[in-house]
Amino acid sequence: MILDRVDIAWVLVATCMIFVMQAGFCCLESGFVRAKNSINVALKNLMDFCVAGLLWWAFGFALAFGAGTSGVFGLSHWLYGGEDGASAATFFLFQLMFCGTSATIVSGAVAERVTFSGYVVITLVISAVVYPLYAHWAWNTAQFGGVPGWLAALGFVDFAGSTVVHSIGGWVSLAAVLVIGPRAGRFLRGVPAIRGHDLVISTLGTMLLWFGWFGFNGGSTLALDDKVPMILINTTLGGCAGGVAALFASRLFHDKVQVEDFLNGTLAGLVAITANCHTVSALSAVIVGGIGGVVALAAAALLEWARIDDAVGAVPVHLAAGIWGTLAVALFGNPADWPIQHDRLTQLGVQALGCVAAGVLAFGGSWVLLWIVNRLMPLRVSPEGEMVGLNQAEHGAGSAMLDLVNDMERHRSEGYFAQPVRVVIGSEVESIALQYNRVIQRVNSDADKLRRAIDDLERAKASAEAASQAKTAFLGNMSHELRTPLNAVIGFSEILSQELFGELGDARYREYARDILASGRHLLSLVNDLLDHTRIESGRIDLIESEIDVAEHCDAALRMVKERAAAGDVTLAFEIDADLPMLVTDERAFRQMLLNLLGNAVKFTPAGGRVVLVARIEQDGRMAVGVADTGIGMKKEDIPRALEPFVQLHHHLSKSYGGAGLGLPLVQAMMRLHGGSVTVESGEGEGTTVTLRFPRARLIRLPQQAAGD
Repeated sequence: MILDRVDIAWVLVATCMIFVMQAGFCCLESGFVRAKNSINVALKNLMDFCVAGLLWWAFGFALAFGAGTSGVFGLSHWLYGGEDGASAATFFLFQLMFCGTSATIVSGAVAERVTFSGYVVITLVISAVVYPLYAHWAWNTAQFGGVPGWLAALGFVDFAGSTVVHSIGGWVSLAAVLVIGPRAGRFLRGVPAIRGHDLVISTLGTMLLWFGWFGFNGGSTLALDDKVPMILINTTLGGCAGGVAALFASRLFHDKVQVEDFLNGTLAGLVAITANCHTVSALSAVIVGGIGGVVALAAAALLEWARIDDAVGAVPVHLAAGIWGTLAVALFGNPADWPIQHDRLTQLGVQALGCVAAGVLAFGGSWVLLWIVNRLMPLRVSPEGEMVGLNQAEHGAGSAMLDLVNDMERHRSEGYFAQPVRVVIGSEVESIALQYNRVIQRVNSDADKLRRAIDDLERAKASAEAASQAKTAFLGNMSHELRTPLNAVIGFSEILSQELFGELGDARYREYARDILASGRHLLSLVNDLLDHTRIESGRIDLIESEIDVAEHCDAALRMVKERAAAGDVTLAFEIDADLPMLVTDERAFRQMLLNLLGNAVKFTPAGGRVVLVARIEQDGRMAVGVADTGIGMKKEDIPRALEPFVQLHHHLSKSYGGAGLGLPLVQAMMRLHGGSVTVESGEGEGTTVTLRFPRARLIRLPQQAAGD
């Protein structure tokens, strides 16, 4: 117990330093969580200290340090009012800070998914039951009469609370996170880990905690004696070693130093040295702290593997490092500082027993209580509340960052950007919100321009379609009007050219008649192509299908261009597979496609050249009808243009080939109507091959006659 006023002053100063740890926990935990939950975490840090303080005054101090007869709990000093003097009152206040610290540890572990009322229940469990009972077992040395706690009687050593404060908080945290479950999306495959929103404030929290630790460990002497400086040195070395060890371990595990690993490693070093800072050397403090940092990172990896979600790493830091620090008393401590002079092995057994007892009471007892409470009153927030954030769901409290995120999400989901996001002047996201509004202003401006451009295009499209329909109607009408006089011209020129009338015996007149006949036929061919083009373009052409003999129609087409080929000194040839099946097609369209292809081939093949008409069944079962020539050909890059209507590829040549440029486009359009395809292979000066491929569904094989029929 405290003896004089100097000691009282020192312990009161240490008490105030420990209270600063509440601010440290607040900064650490609120920075480790997402912004939408930061206010909730901060309020819980204040709330649990208030609740723990009242419970400690009402009966917690009595259970922990009151006079008892069993070594399990105390039975005196209820509703403590400082009646035993300044020394006892100072001790009460100092121990209250320890109870509050142990309760606060849990808030970080269960952050982001436990209700505010549910956390009040957790605080009641640890502050009213778990912590006071274990404090009586380990720290009650009959200060106010009665018998010592049963662990204290065995010689258990935990100088400033590696187990009594930190492991107890860690065990209750583990039980709580198991009952409540992980945060939504925490362990989804392919989803990155949830990261804190403000690791700068978490770093500040770590420094505040370290400052409070000087009072935590230094004040546990309960006197300003010669041991205080060495205790503070060991505390410092333990924290430094834990942080440095975590730096190396984090770099080894992740290739980069993770901020959370560094902060938690530092705190783990401080937790580990807390139980033994009064009894180890400076070198041993470095070893204990360094191992504590590594132990915490290893425990965090184990929780990750087991899919146990601890939002801030409270279990690895306070439970794992606390157990290690408690066992380190027997491994590195000076036996002269132990209340009972055990050998190291015996002391290690006592220390281990204390750790097991803490686990049974804190984990087992709190898990049962919380499981029952959770069945009666769910401790977890609703999925909707967890998604929107506990700041809003639990307290109706927004933040500039949360408002910005919600506004941006509204823009994303609705796809409507007319309303800008809210700008909170002076907030940390003011510049982001302003810049985002400038961006959506530009998006809206561009969208207006795009809408106007689309409207203009729609009007232009409508005008173009109207013009195209007028052009098609005009061409169709004109084609019909021209066919009648052209047929008459052709008919009379045929009569004249055959010299049916002797009056045309003059050779010049006969030559004129033949020229008129050739020109008339050419013009009629152009008119027919133009008429077919307009019909196909307007969708007014229908196929009249029947079964045809491909060989007969190919032979007929060759006869029709024979005279033209002979006039140009072009050789015609025909290659056909035996037993070609019948083809279901429009007879007129098939004949016209052959004539167009043969006419083009003859027209573009110089004298002495060759044109071959081929009909065969290909390996895939389709029928192919093709025309190959040794004519002037065309460049490969010009082939797509040759399939466009009214395109003349050879207009630059000195020789005029004539035509409207509709031959190949008409063939391609008619093949589409048949469900077939057209391929063109050509090279400049190498001739051209055009192949029509009809689907197998259009082929009909006649049954073979039996032998001997």
